[in-house]
Amino acid sequence: MAALKLPGMIARDTGSREGYRVVELFIGPQHPASGHMRLIVYLDGDVVVRVDPDIGYVHRTMEKLAEQREYVRVISLLERMTIIDACNVTLPYVEAAERLLGVEPPPRARYLRTILCEVNRIASHLYGLGIGGIFLNHSTMYMWAFGDREVFVHLASMLTGSRLTHTYPIPGGVRRDLPQAFRDEFEKAKRYMLRRLREYDKVFFNNPVVRGRLENVGVLPRHRAVALGVTGPNLRASGVRYDARLLGYAAYKELGYEPVVGSESDALERVWVRLREIEASLELIERALREMPEGPIMAEQYTRAVPPAMKKWFERGRVKLPGGYVRLKTRPGETVSRGEMGRGEITYFLVSDGGMKPYRLRVVTPSARNVVLFDALARGHTLMDLPAIYASIDYFPPEADR
Repeated sequence: MAALKLPGMIARDTGSREGYRVVELFIGPQHPASGHMRLIVYLDGDVVVRVDPDIGYVHRTMEKLAEQREYVRVISLLERMTIIDACNVTLPYVEAAERLLGVEPPPRARYLRTILCEVNRIASHLYGLGIGGIFLNHSTMYMWAFGDREVFVHLASMLTGSRLTHTYPIPGGVRRDLPQAFRDEFEKAKRYMLRRLREYDKVFFNNPVVRGRLENVGVLPRHRAVALGVTGPNLRASGVRYDARLLGYAAYKELGYEPVVGSESDALERVWVRLREIEASLELIERALREMPEGPIMAEQYTRAVPPAMKKWFERGRVKLPGGYVRLKTRPGETVSRGEMGRGEITYFLVSDGGMKPYRLRVVTPSARNVVLFDALARGHTLMDLPAIYASIDYFPPEADR
């Protein structure tokens, strides 16, 4: 295949298909940006007529590997799918396993799970905003967002002891209680982030150059978003009031969450919804900290089995369980659970044959559902609109390929 000379990009002329000249663009693989994914773009002159996302390979066989591990050990496997949103990706699986185990987490554990989910969501949105900055050639946006994300990675580390892969929710509860300094650290983080959001609006989203790249680009009407099965902020930016948190899992039912819904349906609106969701998550965390009940962080039926010598760990706010906890046996049956990640809804289908390992585990992630947007939104736009559309989708490649 002949090399094609195009300004500012590496491409190959692969001949023609369906009457169009096919240009294979190496927009990706590029890290950080598109990760291991590339886009194959069909062009008529400078106008995009079709986009084939080649999602690549990262985590294939994850669902099959889950069949070889005990229920507790599957958690650390799954959080690799979206390493920047670890609690949101694993919590629905843990809740599905709890249904098959017949165990309820204590109320305090549900609030702690909610707090970490929202901390992860803010960090995930800032990550997406920073990657969007790369696609727009806006290095300041990239550095600001990634720098501010560290504030929330630090909060997650305080709560769980780990920056990214927390393995925090486990069947029956959570692994650690709230540290004493967390409330003060969160108050500082909230004041800082609210001030930064005003600066983001001023420097980026009221910037005529950025608005020119995003406004009226990649418009996704409400009926089309529903027909395509789009999920998360990309769906809500089209005016659809749907958010899996409304189902009331973890402590969302008690906290009474109201989703952020946009109306303009374009690339700018999709970014705007994420920014406003950061404000909403800060409010949710503050409310959860204020209303969180006292009490245990682990279900009594498991803590009863802990030897007296190990119970001192509970007094220190940490869970230390005996080795037998790994070999939990579930009831035969199947269940479906859903949760709202930073990029949209994640769905698990879990089947048990009564053993210590899942008989079958199926995962549908938000990026797997939103990958259709690359083609649906880019058609009819010029090639230079494609990076802006990519930036607005907030696609995370390892999440789509399992």
